[in-house]
Amino acid sequence: MPQSLTTALTFSDALVEDWSGALQPPTVLIADDDDDIRELITFKLQRAGYRTLVAGDGREAMALAVNEHPQLILLDVSMPGLDGIGFCYELHSSPQTAHIPVIIISGRGSPSDVEMGRMVGAEDYLVKPFTPAELLRRVERLVPAVGH
Repeated sequence: MPQSLTTALTFSDALVEDWSGALQPPTVLIADDDDDIRELITFKLQRAGYRTLVAGDGREAMALAVNEHPQLILLDVSMPGLDGIGFCYELHSSPQTAHIPVIIISGRGSPSDVEMGRMVGAEDYLVKPFTPAELLRRVERLVPAVGH
């Protein structure tokens, strides 16, 4: 009678966590004091396969960035508590959060505004008003959704 060989496969906990984490949708933090803009961006990103976090001011956004480690932050410049420029500077000054890419979204679109955003570490600068398609294109360039 032939013997059957059975092989047990086991995975280390670290491997399973890495693998399951890779299947989670990327998290995008949306920091804007305008409820309508936050809701529009949240809706569009969730439909595109992203997990979203929202903040209405800079301090709340910083707490979420530190505690939740999003893969991307969409950041309005004009916010109470801590404006977008100060937020971006603080974010990129900390080793804990310096790696998180930022897209600044602002109604201010002069060359000096865009340059200031780049100086404090923003990877991109999107001027309001913008189309949802343009927003998604820029988000996906920095952080592709799972399955894309």
